[in-house]
Order: sequence, then C-alpha cells, then structure tokens
Amino acid sequence: MEAPRLAHTMSSPTSPCEEVIKNLSLEAIQLCDRDGNKSQDSGIAEMEELPVPHNIKISNITCDSFKISWDMDSKSKDRITHYFIDLNKKENKNSNKFKHKDVPTKLVAKAVPLPMTVRGHWFLSPRTEYTVAVQTASKQVDGDYVVSEWSEIIEFCTADYSKVHLTQLLEKAEVIAGRMLKLSVFYRNQHKEYFDYIREHHGNAMQPSVKDNSGSHGSPISGKLEGIFFSCNTEFNTGKPPQDSPYGRYRFEVAAEKLFNPNTNLYFGDFYCMYTAYHYVILVIAPVGSPGDEFCKQRLPQLNIQDNKFLTCNEEDGVMVYHHAQDVILEVIYTDPVDLSLGTVAEITGHQLMSLSTANAKKDPSCKTCNISVGR
Repeated sequence: MEAPRLAHTMSSPTSPCEEVIKNLSLEAIQLCDRDGNKSQDSGIAEMEELPVPHNIKISNITCDSFKISWDMDSKSKDRITHYFIDLNKKENKNSNKFKHKDVPTKLVAKAVPLPMTVRGHWFLSPRTEYTVAVQTASKQVDGDYVVSEWSEIIEFCTADYSKVHLTQLLEKAEVIAGRMLKLSVFYRNQHKEYFDYIREHHGNAMQPSVKDNSGSHGSPISGKLEGIFFSCNTEFNTGKPPQDSPYGRYRFEVAAEKLFNPNTNLYFGDFYCMYTAYHYVILVIAPVGSPGDEFCKQRLPQLNIQDNKFLTCNEEDGVMVYHHAQDVILEVIYTDPVDLSLGTVAEITGHQLMSLSTANAKKDPSCKTCNISVGR
C-alpha cells in the first residue's frame, strides 16, 4: 500500500502530517500548481521578480528523507522568506491520474541555509520514485505570498531500509517468535518440471535467483539478493515438515547441517504479514566469505547462529542440533547453489494450498505488529 500524500492528510487539524511539518518548521497552504494555476482561495499575490531555483541537487537520500539544494541568482535574494517544495510520487504511465487541482501537495519551509533536509514518513515511502520542484517566496505583512516561477522538475528515488530500520523490525519480530522447536531438515517445494529442468540444464544443482518483491517495501534484499528459498517449519505434533505446500507437489529435503553450520553466517532479512494473523520472518544463510555473505554483511543485521530467537545451530554431544521459532513462519534464503545429490526429491501427500503463497505478496502497512515508524 502506498503511503498517503501530504495533501490527503491535511484536512484534519490533528493530522499526523502537522506534527511532521511542525518538526521541520514547515507549514502547508494552498498554492499554485507547477503550471502556475492558482487555487481559488490561495492567498498568493501577483508574481513578482524573485530568483527562480535552478540546478536542483538531491543528496543524502534515505528511505524517508533527503537533502535538497539549488542555485539562485543574487537579485532579490534577500527578500526570500520561504521555499515552496512540490513533492509528488512519480506517476505510473498506466495509473489513474485523477488529481484535484485545488488539493495542496506542497511543503512550505522557512528560508534556511541550503542544503535543507526534507523528512517525514507520512509522505515519503522507501524505494519509491518522486518528482520535486521548488519556488522561492516572500511573505507579505498581510499574510499573502509573492512567489517565483517553478524550477525545473527533478526525479529521484528513495532508498531501502538501513540496518537501523531492519534492527527495529528484528526487535519487533523477536517479541512474537515464540518458543523453539527442533528441526532436522530444510525443504523446498516445486513442481516436477522444475526438478527435471535442474537435472537436465544445470547439472543437478539448484541455482540462486533474484528474490521477488514480497514483504516490506523497503527491504534491501527484494529484487537484489540472489538465493534459493527453503522452509524449515515443522508441525507441532509430529516434529516433521507439513505435507501441504503452495509451491508444488514435489519436495527436496536436505539435512539441516548441509546448509546451516559454523561455516555459514545467518542474517535477518525481513518481517511481514499479508493481512493475516500469522507473520513471516525472512532469514538469509550465506557461506562465510561468499558473494551472498558480502552482500548481507553490508545491508542486514547478523544473528548469532547459536543464540537468536528464530533459527539456531548448536553442537550437543558431538551432534549438531537445530531449533526454529514456533510462532512465525520462517522463509530461509540460501545464497549458493545446492546440488540435488545432497538430499532427496519426493512427492508430498498433502494439498497444494495456493492461498499460502508469498510470491510478490504485499505487506499489510496497517499492522502494528510488523511495521516500524518510517516510510512503508
């Protein structure tokens, strides 16, 4: 779900945007649009000669903030009291472009030294393309504004969640992880044709592929990390993998120690739900020093493989013992190829429950359990 525009939240005097704007010394008013068409009650005076911003620069981009600066002619520069910033999500060419002209989408900031930080998760979402244009303005004694022409329109894209944001997600996931249950295998369900293709075209080795866009919109692994998805959850009453799966009737099972051991690192990747009561946690297992390990080291919180709330590996009496969290559904990404000879492929006896598929699943942005207070 897209984060609401600033315009959509301004009608209420108790809007969350007011708090964001107040923190930035910003105020919102009805302004003329980029084409110079004024709102009927805008309260803006006739345009006079004020310097027009040019050479707009966007820097220090995060998932919910950015810095903006520009150049201006020195003429009348000392008359500038405010900056008007028009910030909009970049329209999809195929989207419904209905937009009321009189709805303000502008931010008004007091004229401060540049670059100026624009911050606020109520109108900025991670990994989202925006357009921005700027006016200079001079506030008159009667409250009206004299404004310059709009600058050129600049495009930019906000960033992914940082490690700080992911650590916040991690802490929320730890709260509901529940007690730990034993496991012995990792498993991957696919259709028979998938395994036939692996044998014929990839020398019996499953190959990593780019992760889809399921989960949190700001997740740094979506569309970037290459890996192979595995499951490890077990049924409470049997201690074995469930017989149902949404991904196909054929299952590859491999002993847990083949993929997860002291020679691998474990990372937290995401925490989300899909408008359901149960939640998913994405973990990444990467062989030490591998390309996947280097990718994760820079972007994801690393977990202690012996002591964490989701998936553990410990040696007891010379034997490796594994446990997984009971109250979340774990999706494990292994970042290297996996040869089918390491395990077995067999047909499951249960049903193919497509409703449980997480392929490109969208996260519920209203869930208080798995969202953090930054851009969705």
